[in-house]
Amino acid sequence: MTYMIDGLQYANWSEKIFQEMRVGAVDAVHVTITYHENFRETVHNIERWNRWFEQYPDLIFHGRTAACIKTARETNRTAIFFGSQNPSCIEDDIGLVEVLHTLGLRFMQLTYNNQSLLATGCYEQDDTGLTRMGKEVVREMNRVGLVVDMSHSAERSTLEAIEYSSRPIAITHANPAFWHPALRNKSDDVLRALGQSGGMLGFSLYPHHLENGSDCSITSFCEMIARTADLMGAENIGIGTDLCQDQPDSIVEWMRVGRWTKSIDYGEGSADKPGFPPMPNWFKDNRDFGNIRNALSDLGMAPSEIDGVMGDNWYRFFENNFGPLG
Repeated sequence: MTYMIDGLQYANWSEKIFQEMRVGAVDAVHVTITYHENFRETVHNIERWNRWFEQYPDLIFHGRTAACIKTARETNRTAIFFGSQNPSCIEDDIGLVEVLHTLGLRFMQLTYNNQSLLATGCYEQDDTGLTRMGKEVVREMNRVGLVVDMSHSAERSTLEAIEYSSRPIAITHANPAFWHPALRNKSDDVLRALGQSGGMLGFSLYPHHLENGSDCSITSFCEMIARTADLMGAENIGIGTDLCQDQPDSIVEWMRVGRWTKSIDYGEGSADKPGFPPMPNWFKDNRDFGNIRNALSDLGMAPSEIDGVMGDNWYRFFENNFGPLG
Protein backbone atom coordinates (compact mmCIF):
# COMPACT_ATOMS: atom_id res chain seq x y z
CA MET A 1 0.00 0.00 0.00
CA THR A 2 1.28 3.46 -0.92
CA TYR A 3 0.94 6.27 1.61
CA MET A 4 1.06 10.07 1.43
CA ILE A 5 2.90 11.46 4.47
CA ASP A 6 4.21 14.96 5.16
CA GLY A 7 7.17 15.09 7.53
CA LEU A 8 6.45 18.59 8.90
CA GLN A 9 3.77 21.28 8.87
CA TYR A 10 3.04 24.25 11.11
CA ALA A 11 -0.21 25.72 9.78
CA ASN A 12 -2.82 28.01 11.28
CA TRP A 13 -5.04 25.00 11.75
CA SER A 14 -8.68 25.12 10.73
CA GLU A 15 -11.44 22.94 9.33
CA LYS A 16 -10.54 24.29 5.89
CA ILE A 17 -7.00 22.92 6.14
CA PHE A 18 -8.17 19.59 7.52
CA GLN A 19 -10.57 19.29 4.58
CA GLU A 20 -7.77 20.14 2.13
CA MET A 21 -5.74 17.29 3.64
CA ARG A 22 -8.55 14.95 2.70
CA VAL A 23 -8.86 16.35 -0.82
CA GLY A 24 -5.11 15.78 -1.18
CA ALA A 25 -5.42 12.23 0.25
CA VAL A 26 -2.78 13.02 2.90
CA ASP A 27 -2.68 10.04 5.25
CA ALA A 28 -0.44 11.49 7.95
CA VAL A 29 1.27 14.74 8.94
CA HIS A 30 3.91 15.45 11.56
CA VAL A 31 2.75 18.76 13.03
CA THR A 32 4.73 21.18 15.18
CA ILE A 33 2.76 21.70 18.38
CA THR A 34 5.42 23.68 20.27
CA TYR A 35 8.48 25.88 19.74
CA HIS A 36 9.62 27.88 22.77
CA GLU A 37 6.76 26.87 25.07
CA ASN A 38 7.61 25.31 28.41
CA PHE A 39 6.10 22.01 29.56
CA ARG A 40 2.83 23.40 30.89
CA GLU A 41 2.32 25.57 27.83
CA THR A 42 2.99 22.55 25.61
CA VAL A 43 0.34 20.58 27.50
CA HIS A 44 -2.05 23.47 26.83
CA ASN A 45 -1.30 23.12 23.10
CA ILE A 46 -2.05 19.39 23.32
CA GLU A 47 -5.36 20.27 24.96
CA ARG A 48 -6.16 22.49 21.98
CA TRP A 49 -5.40 19.63 19.58
CA ASN A 50 -7.61 17.32 21.62
CA ARG A 51 -10.47 19.75 21.07
CA TRP A 52 -9.83 19.72 17.32
CA PHE A 53 -9.87 15.91 17.37
CA GLU A 54 -13.26 16.11 19.09
CA GLN A 55 -14.58 18.77 16.69
CA TYR A 56 -13.45 17.11 13.44
CA PRO A 57 -13.40 13.34 14.09
CA ASP A 58 -14.32 12.61 10.48
CA LEU A 59 -11.23 14.47 9.21
CA ILE A 60 -8.37 14.00 11.71
CA PHE A 61 -7.30 11.96 14.72
CA HIS A 62 -4.26 11.67 16.98
CA GLY A 63 -1.62 9.35 15.52
CA ARG A 64 0.70 7.47 17.86
CA THR A 65 2.03 4.51 15.85
CA ALA A 66 2.52 3.67 12.19
CA ALA A 67 -0.56 1.47 12.42
CA CYS A 68 -2.57 4.67 12.80
CA ILE A 69 -1.63 5.54 9.23
CA LYS A 70 -3.31 2.37 7.99
CA THR A 71 -6.37 3.35 10.02
CA ALA A 72 -6.28 6.81 8.47
CA ARG A 73 -6.27 5.36 4.97
CA GLU A 74 -9.07 2.90 5.76
CA THR A 75 -11.29 5.57 7.34
CA ASN A 76 -10.50 8.44 4.94
CA ARG A 77 -8.92 10.60 7.64
CA THR A 78 -5.51 12.14 8.40
CA ALA A 79 -3.40 10.93 11.32
CA ILE A 80 -1.75 13.81 13.19
CA PHE A 81 1.63 13.13 14.82
CA PHE A 82 2.97 15.64 17.36
CA GLY A 83 6.45 17.17 17.29
CA SER A 84 8.45 19.93 18.96
CA GLN A 85 10.91 22.20 17.17
CA ASN A 86 12.90 23.00 20.32
CA PRO A 87 13.60 21.19 23.62
CA SER A 88 12.01 23.98 25.68
CA CYS A 89 9.11 21.63 26.39
CA ILE A 90 11.31 19.37 28.57
CA GLU A 91 12.76 22.43 30.36
CA ASP A 92 15.79 21.06 32.23
CA ASP A 93 14.11 17.80 33.28
CA ILE A 94 15.02 14.62 31.40
CA GLY A 95 12.05 12.86 32.99
CA LEU A 96 9.71 14.93 30.84
CA VAL A 97 10.97 13.11 27.73
CA GLU A 98 8.96 10.03 28.66
CA VAL A 99 6.01 12.09 29.90
CA LEU A 100 5.74 13.93 26.59
CA HIS A 101 6.11 10.71 24.62
CA THR A 102 3.21 9.31 26.66
CA LEU A 103 1.19 12.42 25.73
CA GLY A 104 1.86 11.73 22.06
CA LEU A 105 5.05 13.61 21.14
CA ARG A 106 6.96 11.67 18.48
CA PHE A 107 9.65 14.12 17.27
CA MET A 108 11.77 16.67 19.13
CA GLN A 109 14.44 18.94 17.72
CA LEU A 110 17.50 19.27 19.93
CA THR A 111 17.71 22.96 19.05
CA TYR A 112 15.97 25.66 17.03
CA ASN A 113 18.68 27.81 15.35
CA ASN A 114 20.33 28.77 18.69
CA GLN A 115 22.41 26.99 21.29
CA SER A 116 20.21 24.97 23.63
CA LEU A 117 20.88 22.85 26.69
CA LEU A 118 21.30 19.93 24.30
CA ALA A 119 23.10 21.04 21.12
CA THR A 120 24.09 23.93 18.86
CA GLY A 121 21.78 25.60 16.36
CA CYS A 122 22.67 26.41 12.78
CA TYR A 123 22.85 30.18 13.42
CA GLU A 124 25.51 30.02 16.13
CA GLN A 125 29.07 30.98 15.25
CA ASP A 126 30.65 28.17 17.27
CA ASP A 127 29.30 24.62 17.13
CA THR A 128 30.35 22.69 20.24
CA GLY A 129 28.32 19.59 19.43
CA LEU A 130 26.10 17.64 21.78
CA THR A 131 26.28 18.75 25.40
CA ARG A 132 26.48 16.38 28.34
CA MET A 133 22.74 16.76 28.85
CA GLY A 134 22.21 16.40 25.12
CA LYS A 135 23.78 12.96 25.09
CA GLU A 136 21.67 11.85 28.05
CA VAL A 137 18.50 13.18 26.43
CA VAL A 138 19.30 11.44 23.13
CA ARG A 139 19.75 8.19 25.03
CA GLU A 140 16.40 8.69 26.76
CA MET A 141 14.68 9.63 23.50
CA ASN A 142 16.05 6.43 21.96
CA ARG A 143 14.72 4.40 24.88
CA VAL A 144 11.13 5.65 24.75
CA GLY A 145 10.77 6.11 20.98
CA LEU A 146 10.94 9.89 20.61
CA VAL A 147 12.73 10.70 17.34
CA VAL A 148 15.74 13.01 17.38
CA ASP A 149 15.19 15.79 14.83
CA MET A 150 18.16 17.94 13.76
CA SER A 151 16.47 20.17 11.16
CA HIS A 152 17.66 23.45 12.70
CA SER A 153 20.96 22.18 14.13
CA ALA A 154 24.55 22.97 13.22
CA GLU A 155 26.89 20.60 11.40
CA ARG A 156 28.97 19.12 14.21
CA SER A 157 25.94 18.73 16.46
CA THR A 158 24.04 16.95 13.70
CA LEU A 159 26.90 14.58 12.91
CA GLU A 160 27.35 13.81 16.61
CA ALA A 161 23.63 13.14 17.01
CA ILE A 162 23.75 10.70 14.09
CA GLU A 163 26.77 8.96 15.61
CA TYR A 164 25.63 8.95 19.24
CA SER A 165 22.00 7.96 18.69
CA SER A 166 21.38 4.22 18.83
CA ARG A 167 18.37 4.71 16.54
CA PRO A 168 18.17 6.56 13.21
CA ILE A 169 17.51 10.28 13.50
CA ALA A 170 15.49 12.54 11.21
CA ILE A 171 15.99 15.87 9.55
CA THR A 172 12.30 16.44 8.95
CA HIS A 173 12.40 19.69 6.96
CA ALA A 174 15.56 20.89 5.21
CA ASN A 175 17.26 20.66 1.84
CA PRO A 176 20.79 19.89 0.63
CA ALA A 177 23.27 22.75 0.78
CA PHE A 178 24.52 21.87 -2.71
CA TRP A 179 21.19 23.16 -4.04
CA HIS A 180 20.70 26.19 -1.79
CA PRO A 181 23.17 27.68 0.75
CA ALA A 182 20.68 28.48 3.55
CA LEU A 183 22.28 27.89 6.95
CA ARG A 184 19.68 25.25 7.80
CA ASN A 185 20.32 23.22 4.63
CA LYS A 186 22.62 20.24 5.06
CA SER A 187 26.07 19.43 3.70
CA ASP A 188 26.93 16.35 1.66
CA ASP A 189 28.77 14.95 4.70
CA VAL A 190 25.64 15.20 6.86
CA LEU A 191 23.44 13.70 4.15
CA ARG A 192 25.79 10.76 3.58
CA ALA A 193 26.02 10.04 7.30
CA LEU A 194 22.24 10.34 7.63
CA GLY A 195 21.66 7.88 4.80
CA GLN A 196 24.27 5.40 6.00
CA SER A 197 22.65 5.35 9.45
CA GLY A 198 19.15 4.74 8.09
CA GLY A 199 17.95 8.24 8.97
CA MET A 200 15.42 10.31 7.04
CA LEU A 201 15.50 13.66 5.24
CA GLY A 202 12.27 15.52 4.51
CA PHE A 203 12.55 18.03 1.66
CA SER A 204 11.32 21.50 2.59
CA LEU A 205 9.17 23.79 0.47
CA TYR A 206 9.85 26.85 2.62
CA PRO A 207 10.71 29.38 -0.11
CA HIS A 208 13.76 30.84 1.68
CA HIS A 209 15.34 27.39 1.22
CA LEU A 210 14.45 26.92 -2.43
CA GLU A 211 16.49 27.71 -5.50
CA ASN A 212 15.07 31.04 -6.78
CA GLY A 213 12.79 31.27 -3.74
CA SER A 214 9.08 31.51 -4.47
CA ASP A 215 9.89 31.28 -8.18
CA CYS A 216 11.51 27.87 -7.80
CA SER A 217 10.38 25.51 -10.55
CA ILE A 218 8.98 22.11 -9.80
CA THR A 219 11.55 20.65 -12.19
CA SER A 220 14.41 22.13 -10.17
CA PHE A 221 12.88 20.84 -6.93
CA CYS A 222 12.47 17.33 -8.27
CA GLU A 223 15.94 17.28 -9.84
CA MET A 224 17.25 18.15 -6.37
CA ILE A 225 15.32 15.19 -4.94
CA ALA A 226 16.78 12.83 -7.54
CA ARG A 227 20.33 14.03 -6.94
CA THR A 228 19.89 13.63 -3.18
CA ALA A 229 18.60 10.10 -3.71
CA ASP A 230 21.89 9.30 -5.45
CA LEU A 231 23.82 10.80 -2.53
CA MET A 232 22.08 9.17 0.45
CA GLY A 233 19.78 6.48 -0.92
CA ALA A 234 16.25 6.75 -2.29
CA GLU A 235 14.93 4.82 0.73
CA ASN A 236 16.02 7.59 3.13
CA ILE A 237 14.19 10.59 1.70
CA GLY A 238 10.67 11.99 1.90
CA ILE A 239 8.72 15.23 1.94
CA GLY A 240 8.70 17.64 4.90
CA THR A 241 7.03 20.68 3.40
CA ASP A 242 7.42 23.04 6.38
CA LEU A 243 4.05 24.36 5.23
CA CYS A 244 2.99 27.33 7.37
CA GLN A 245 -0.35 27.85 5.69
CA ASP A 246 -2.52 30.81 6.71
CA GLN A 247 -0.13 31.90 9.45
CA PRO A 248 0.19 35.65 10.16
CA ASP A 249 3.66 37.16 9.94
CA SER A 250 3.63 37.58 13.73
CA ILE A 251 4.11 33.82 13.99
CA VAL A 252 7.48 34.16 12.25
CA GLU A 253 8.55 36.43 15.09
CA TRP A 254 7.55 33.80 17.66
CA MET A 255 9.37 31.07 15.75
CA ARG A 256 12.62 33.01 15.40
CA VAL A 257 12.60 35.17 18.53
CA GLY A 258 10.62 33.32 21.18
CA ARG A 259 11.77 34.72 24.51
CA TRP A 260 15.52 34.80 23.97
CA THR A 261 15.84 38.34 22.59
CA LYS A 262 14.03 41.68 22.66
CA SER A 263 14.94 42.55 19.08
CA ILE A 264 13.61 41.13 15.83
CA ASP A 265 15.64 38.25 14.42
CA TYR A 266 14.99 38.12 10.70
CA GLY A 267 16.75 34.79 10.55
CA GLU A 268 16.42 33.13 7.19
CA GLY A 269 14.68 36.07 5.55
CA SER A 270 16.14 39.45 4.71
CA ALA A 271 15.26 42.60 6.65
CA ASP A 272 12.73 43.63 4.00
CA LYS A 273 11.08 40.19 4.02
CA PRO A 274 10.51 39.31 7.67
CA GLY A 275 7.32 37.35 7.09
CA PHE A 276 6.22 34.31 5.12
CA PRO A 277 7.13 34.51 1.43
CA PRO A 278 4.61 33.25 -1.16
CA MET A 279 4.67 29.53 -1.82
CA PRO A 280 5.65 28.30 -5.31
CA ASN A 281 2.65 28.29 -7.64
CA TRP A 282 2.84 24.49 -7.97
CA PHE A 283 2.51 23.91 -4.22
CA LYS A 284 0.06 26.10 -2.34
CA ASP A 285 -1.40 23.61 0.13
CA ASN A 286 -2.16 19.95 0.88
CA ARG A 287 -4.08 19.50 -2.36
CA ASP A 288 -0.90 19.85 -4.44
CA PHE A 289 1.20 16.81 -3.49
CA GLY A 290 0.16 15.16 -6.75
CA ASN A 291 2.13 17.79 -8.64
CA ILE A 292 5.35 16.56 -7.02
CA ARG A 293 4.52 12.93 -7.77
CA ASN A 294 3.82 13.73 -11.42
CA ALA A 295 7.00 15.78 -11.82
CA LEU A 296 9.13 13.00 -10.33
CA SER A 297 7.55 10.60 -12.79
CA ASP A 298 8.29 12.98 -15.67
CA LEU A 299 11.96 12.95 -14.60
CA GLY A 300 12.02 9.19 -14.93
CA MET A 301 12.21 8.19 -11.26
CA ALA A 302 11.10 4.61 -10.69
CA PRO A 303 7.51 4.24 -9.42
CA SER A 304 8.64 2.41 -6.26
CA GLU A 305 11.10 5.21 -5.47
CA ILE A 306 8.40 7.84 -6.03
CA ASP A 307 6.10 5.94 -3.65
CA GLY A 308 8.92 5.99 -1.10
CA VAL A 309 9.45 9.74 -1.41
CA MET A 310 5.74 10.52 -1.17
CA GLY A 311 5.23 8.56 2.04
CA ASP A 312 6.28 4.93 2.16
CA ASN A 313 9.76 5.79 3.47
CA TRP A 314 8.28 7.85 6.30
CA TYR A 315 5.87 5.01 7.06
CA ARG A 316 8.73 2.55 7.49
CA PHE A 317 10.63 5.04 9.63
CA PHE A 318 7.59 5.63 11.87
CA GLU A 319 7.06 1.88 12.18
CA ASN A 320 10.61 1.30 13.40
CA ASN A 321 11.13 4.32 15.65
CA PHE A 322 7.98 5.34 17.54
CA GLY A 323 8.00 2.52 20.08
CA PRO A 324 10.31 1.74 23.02
CA LEU A 325 13.57 -0.12 22.53
CA GLY A 326 13.52 -3.86 22.98
